[in-house]
Amino acid sequence: MREGLLRRKPGEAFSHLQNKYINIFDKDRKMIEFFHEPCYTGTTFRPNHRIGEEGFMDKKHSKRSAFSGKIGFVLSAAGASVGLGNIWRFPYLAAKYGGGIFLLVYILLAVTFGYTMIVAETALGRMTHKSPVSAYAHFGKGKGIRFGGWINAIIPILIVPYYSVIGGWITKYFVEYLISGDNVPAQDGYFTSFITSKAAPIVFMLLFLVLTAAVVYGGVEKGIEKVSSFIMPVLVVLIVAIAVFSLTLSAEGEDGAVRTGMQGLAIYLLPDFHGLTVKRFLEILLDAMSQLFFSLSVSMGIMVTYGSYVKDDVDLNKTTNQIEIFDTGVAFLAGMMILPAVYVFLGKEGMASGPSLIFISLPKVFSAMRGAGRIVAIAFFLMMGFAALTSCVSVMETLVANCMEVFHRTRKKMCGLIGVYSLVTAVLICLGYNVLYFELPLPNGSTGQLLDVMDYISNSFLMPFISLLTSILIGWVIGPDWIVGEVEKNGERFTRAKLYRFMIKYVVLVVMLILFLTSTGLLNRIA
Repeated sequence: MREGLLRRKPGEAFSHLQNKYINIFDKDRKMIEFFHEPCYTGTTFRPNHRIGEEGFMDKKHSKRSAFSGKIGFVLSAAGASVGLGNIWRFPYLAAKYGGGIFLLVYILLAVTFGYTMIVAETALGRMTHKSPVSAYAHFGKGKGIRFGGWINAIIPILIVPYYSVIGGWITKYFVEYLISGDNVPAQDGYFTSFITSKAAPIVFMLLFLVLTAAVVYGGVEKGIEKVSSFIMPVLVVLIVAIAVFSLTLSAEGEDGAVRTGMQGLAIYLLPDFHGLTVKRFLEILLDAMSQLFFSLSVSMGIMVTYGSYVKDDVDLNKTTNQIEIFDTGVAFLAGMMILPAVYVFLGKEGMASGPSLIFISLPKVFSAMRGAGRIVAIAFFLMMGFAALTSCVSVMETLVANCMEVFHRTRKKMCGLIGVYSLVTAVLICLGYNVLYFELPLPNGSTGQLLDVMDYISNSFLMPFISLLTSILIGWVIGPDWIVGEVEKNGERFTRAKLYRFMIKYVVLVVMLILFLTSTGLLNRIA
């Protein structure tokens, strides 16, 4: 049998094993849909007959949840990818680095590096039909391989609580604009006063967290897919509408010159090569790479988990292309939505206002719009809330799926336990701006509170490290041909297969190592 498998192509060998063990009947002669996973031994794949997590399961747990089809998967994965990174971080980074230059670098990274990681993680999930912890363990019992799976599980543990806190901030602004008829959020000190208060941030965080947990509790098809199928089209419509409106704006500056939305768009799109050096280009490259991480939801275990819910007849090559285009398109539209409006009312300096852009600068922009400002603000924070919700849902689902497989418990129990953990941790984060306030110097040179520390550990430290481990696992341990075989298992064409092999084996490995050393401050010490 092993010799026969070795003579087959990876995709053929995998399909052979899948078909061989797919049909198992219980004593009532009813079909149990069962995927009997192969286990990597270094040279071949062999069936794993252990009872429990990886072997024969009872009737109650024999069927894994799945998306209803291609559209459900694309919209759900797009919902996971399109989040605060696209709408919050992307615009101010684009403004910071001269608009067009950052856009060009980001798009090139998206079609190479981003596409490689999406394909790798999605195919890994579908191949194993498991969440990250079990997916890594699927390929061997070595401590190094299993370590890669467990470290994948750490990121959702960190992200869910602080994402819920930020989601609560967005909820607060949406409610404020919806209820009040004035421009209270535009007042100086409003944001600081809100996050430093003891009760209000916790209340709004709780509202957002309960909504997130409710969607995850509903399951894959009836919860995540259903909500994403509604939210994502609405989100896109809102972004396009606000972007078009932003381009029509105009206002007279303090110097008497009239600034228009089209002028702001030109600054956003046209490359500014003034003062561009090799050092600055490397800064642009690393920040664009970091943004790509956060934007595409790679190295969080999300795409592995969602990939495990994808049916075998779905064309992974086409769907991953669509996710890539969708995510990059939303990020581009977010810049077109925010930066022209900020330029009109706050000038060029206001475009690069950094992390304060959403909660401090934009409310001032909405206030300057006068009559239309409130309507635009309601639409904007509704759109932001949708983006935050779909992203937080995907992270919590990854955490729930990991715990269900590791502890062999139901979705109901795991949602409850993770909900309690997230609530307690999120409350501590909220208190980190008042009762538990501190300032901690970080290795990347910044200083942060509890939320910033958790964000740094997850995004700047763990994500590059996980991508590095994924590159080693797929590129050098199991080999990229196994992923290529999974993509082409139904006869589909993997159009960028050569690019994928080169990227996963060499480029991702080198770039992730550099990014990891840079974000941790180790590169500066070495240099």
